[in-house]
Formats: sequence, structure tokens, C-alpha cells
Amino acid sequence: MISEKIQELINKQINKEFYSGYLYLSMSTVLKELGLFGFAHCTRNNARDKVEQGLQLLDYLLDCHSFVTLKQIQAPEYMFDGVANLFKRLYKHEKSITESILEITRVLQNECDIKTYSFMNIYLEKQQSKEKNIEYIAKKMEQLGNDNTSLTTFDNMLYSQ
Repeated sequence: MISEKIQELINKQINKEFYSGYLYLSMSTVLKELGLFGFAHCTRNNARDKVEQGLQLLDYLLDCHSFVTLKQIQAPEYMFDGVANLFKRLYKHEKSITESILEITRVLQNECDIKTYSFMNIYLEKQQSKEKNIEYIAKKMEQLGNDNTSLTTFDNMLYSQ
């Protein structure tokens, strides 16, 4: 069984991952309504990934005979000022998720919980990859500016992935 402090941190992370899923899903619906099906497809896939990551954390706690405490999930945003700002918001959010995981790993180091530390490092690698992908899209959107032709081309590229 892992410490109560670690249980609490991982339970908070589970909530953050499920909230992230909601956030991506809300953005996906907005993008689909705008007819940007590639961006909608991308964010919907990210929603699935976030929920899956939350479930992996939940299963880890259960496998360690630790307590899972599911809390209320905050309602996500639905209003965004353009696609570029939407992805800037997502990138900022992903950075905060990465920082949250890093905080857990710092506590794990202090508590010498090698098993959970090892698990969280694998989880951290996946998160850093997710953050990098969203950063790429956010930067690309910033470069495109208000060029609708480029936006459509990029949207089509995302849809084919």
C-alpha cells in the first residue's frame, strides 16, 4: 500500500485527467460546430487519451490496494476566441498537467517509493509527448495567423492522422 499523501496526490491527478478529457471534448464539439473536422478529430482523440490516463492511475491505486476517491469534475470551458487561442489554452493546460505529475514524482523521491516512482516516470513520458504535440499545433496555429487556406490545409492534415 502506498502512503496516504501519495494516494491523495494520485487521486487529485485522476480528477485532473478526467477534467482534461472533458476539456478536450468540449473543444472538440466547438471545433466540429465550426466545421473544422480535423481539429475536432484530434481533440476528441486526446479526450479519449486523457480518460484512459486517468483510468490507468485509478487502476494503479487499486492494484496497490490503495483507496480511490473520485471527486466532482469541474465543468470545462466552451467559449474560445479563435482556434489559435483554443490551442494556446490547451498547451497551457498540458504544461500544468506535466507540472502536477512532476510534483508527484518529487514527493515519491522523498518517500523512496521506487515502484510508484517508476510507474509515474512512464506516465510522465507519455504526458510530455502529449504536451509536445499540443505545443506543435499551438505554434503552427500562431504561424498560420488568419490565413483560412492554411487553416483548412492543416485541418485536413490532422483529420487524416
